[in-house]
Amino acid sequence: MAPTSKGDARNGWEGRRSVVNADHSVRGDAADTGAGAGLTRALLWLVVAVLAVRQVAVVLRQPPGERLLDLETWIGENGVLHMTGSLYDGGRFTGTPFAGLVLKPLTATAQQTLGVAWTFGSLLLVVALGLVAAKALPGPVGRRTALLAAPVAISLFMLSLPVRNALYLGQTSILPVLLVLLAWFVVRDHRAAGVLVGIAAAFQPVLLLFAALLWLTGRRQASVSAGATFALATAVAWAAAPKDSWTYWVHHLAGAGLGERPDSLANQSLHGALLRLGLEGPLEIALFLVLSAAVVVLGLRRAVRYAEDGQLLLAVAVTGCAVVAVSPTAWQHQLLWVLLAVVGKVGKRASDRLVWPSVVVLAATLPGTMLLPNIEALFPVRDNILLLTALGAACLAPFLPRTSPYWQHPVPTDYAKPVAARWRRVPLLPFWRRVFTRPNLLLELLLIRVVYDAYAQVRLAARAGRPLAEEHGRQIHAIEQWLHIDIEHWVNHAVVKIDWLREFFDYYYSTFHFIVPLTILGVLYVRRPADYRWVRSSIGFATLLALVGFWLYPLAPPRLMPGLGFIDTVHGVQDFAKPDYGTLTTVTNQYAAMPSLHFGWSLWCGVVIVMLAPKLWMKALGLLHPLLTIAAIVATANHWVLDAVGGALVVGLGFGLTYVLSGPRKLVDEERGAAAEPAEPPPAEPAAEQAEPVPAGKQEAAHSG
Repeated sequence: MAPTSKGDARNGWEGRRSVVNADHSVRGDAADTGAGAGLTRALLWLVVAVLAVRQVAVVLRQPPGERLLDLETWIGENGVLHMTGSLYDGGRFTGTPFAGLVLKPLTATAQQTLGVAWTFGSLLLVVALGLVAAKALPGPVGRRTALLAAPVAISLFMLSLPVRNALYLGQTSILPVLLVLLAWFVVRDHRAAGVLVGIAAAFQPVLLLFAALLWLTGRRQASVSAGATFALATAVAWAAAPKDSWTYWVHHLAGAGLGERPDSLANQSLHGALLRLGLEGPLEIALFLVLSAAVVVLGLRRAVRYAEDGQLLLAVAVTGCAVVAVSPTAWQHQLLWVLLAVVGKVGKRASDRLVWPSVVVLAATLPGTMLLPNIEALFPVRDNILLLTALGAACLAPFLPRTSPYWQHPVPTDYAKPVAARWRRVPLLPFWRRVFTRPNLLLELLLIRVVYDAYAQVRLAARAGRPLAEEHGRQIHAIEQWLHIDIEHWVNHAVVKIDWLREFFDYYYSTFHFIVPLTILGVLYVRRPADYRWVRSSIGFATLLALVGFWLYPLAPPRLMPGLGFIDTVHGVQDFAKPDYGTLTTVTNQYAAMPSLHFGWSLWCGVVIVMLAPKLWMKALGLLHPLLTIAAIVATANHWVLDAVGGALVVGLGFGLTYVLSGPRKLVDEERGAAAEPAEPPPAEPAAEQAEPVPAGKQEAAHSG
């Protein structure tokens, strides 16, 4: 919500020029709020509706015993809330005694009706969460941002791992987050706001950290009200269930010993990370307490600073991330605070502004195995990716203050001037402009990793039955016989007879497929950043087109065709009597042969080297790589000759699509030349154009409204 001040008119005008299009100067408000923005908003709300339907379908499509697992454990026919004795017998209930009192009346509801109502109710909470978060964006906010923020926020929440996990399990963890946001940004009365924070803390005690934030930001009445509400709710639960309260608060140290093993990957807190690192006993507890105290102090100091700067939503997100880190157990469904940290701005350059939001969104929506490769040295990072993101938001990320001259006007991207295209409609996407400077390395590594993992997942999912794949194999073999290019059997058997040649092609097939493309991308990123961009786009398009081929035309390679006498030199002898054969069948799709990306990627390497290499001998080596690759894929019986033709086709389409969308490869920079470095940061703007900091009291009043 935009702060109220004497400069409202000026701030409103600046908001329409501001962060919506941080990559370059804004062209005016009319273009932002016209038919294009309205259509985009309608499409985004359609996406929200589709995601909501999908989430409901995913939950309700599961058999009754496999959905809403935690809810069923609590209030099902044999749930702990139906049983006499302690809530915590067996460790199935992990909430507070107060949560048990709140859930107890639901045991009288019919299970089927409750499951549907719970799922729809949880989705409504997510929608409310997105609406409040969009309203709480730090001002000035452009009109296009105001139009699109709510559907984008709701979509991100629905796609996030915490919400998906909460919906699947039937957890209550969305409610405390919403209560805290309502207290900070919707409720005007201080006492009522404190009551909401106190109720949220009654569900999750570590949320009392928000009462401390209320006190430190001058809302002391709300802070006292939050503490009193929490104490009252806890006292009521203690009076109603003294044994359960003793078990939760004393025996299990505020729930620290309940639920899954605290060292499991699901516990994304400092306590869980220390246990996974092998620490235990008094040393681990002492270290956890020291680190938690440091995170709380540093996180609250940063949160207060951002609140005073007029970034209340960021202050709440930072505090929530501190909550995640210092909780004894922070299960996946309790980590929504991490996604809220996306509102922080990091970086003075426009080209770096997407790095922090991308890291946050990817960490909150994708499992760690998709973000980092399966390398043992990276396991501590991969296994704690959400915790590290929360710690980064709470303690490390250098979020810009609103008084910074870079808040609205980051150092602009140095766009290149393209040469004229041969066709009038090229580039088809004129906003996809080329730049001379290299993109942010972290963002590129994330992009490459996520795209490759998505490629691997889709390739694995594009399975087909053995009969269909073998039928397609017979079709390809017949076409090659008709064309007189069926040389696979002769080459395969000729190579098998020469041990050193067979070993060479086996090694070449298994090794150079990834090494050469990654080396080319790395060299171009460092030495030729402008060329790196179109080269990266072309191989990306080619790979996506290949996935379509894998899905539409599953094909058995020669080595998996029974009766044709091919020898699998890489994977060993196949037992064709078994439906699933081959040592790699369980980890990859053996029928993803058409088109051959082994040859396609090698051809892409050859074309790029020939186009960009400065020396003739380099160009010759570039041509040699696809020639050796096609020999390897045929000699090892992993591909048909026509698979290589398919690989060449998708690579050609990848280059063509890059040209059609973004224009010619050649670029013009009339002033500085292709090796230019980014421009120096602009001087600080005049005071009249800077966003004015808002005193804590006025900011509080503004957001309470």
